[in-house]
Amino acid sequence: MSAGDRLTHIGLCVSELDRSVEFYCEALGFNEVSRMHVDGTETAQLLGVPGLVLDLVYLQRDGFRLELLSYPAPGVHRDGQPRQMNAVGFTHLSFRVHDPDEVVARIVRSGGQAWSERTVTFASGNRGLMATDPDGNWLELIELSSD
Repeated sequence: MSAGDRLTHIGLCVSELDRSVEFYCEALGFNEVSRMHVDGTETAQLLGVPGLVLDLVYLQRDGFRLELLSYPAPGVHRDGQPRQMNAVGFTHLSFRVHDPDEVVARIVRSGGQAWSERTVTFASGNRGLMATDPDGNWLELIELSSD
């Protein structure tokens, strides 16, 4: 890659766009940057989704941009279960947080799920917690050192 090339965003397909925007903004502190509606054949070909109608929202936090994608047509595919962490592909979003219990409480209040059986304490004394967003996408919370 050349010096002018740059990473612009990570895309995340969601089942209900407005619910996911609210979740990521309220529970995890993202800010909405922009919205787009796309239904062109070029995008359908680029993404490999024939006949697509695509609504998307760009969210940003800490210089990181997350693109939430919703497909009114042809719809989305999901089985309702979080994907296995050892499945090939993007696995999770990770956050360093001061108070993971408070963040997990916000996640749950906003429609996500806590996975308390996955809470661990590392040798450093910091905890690692797992949660999922309303669509079952994994969220990793690593407690910041109290030092």
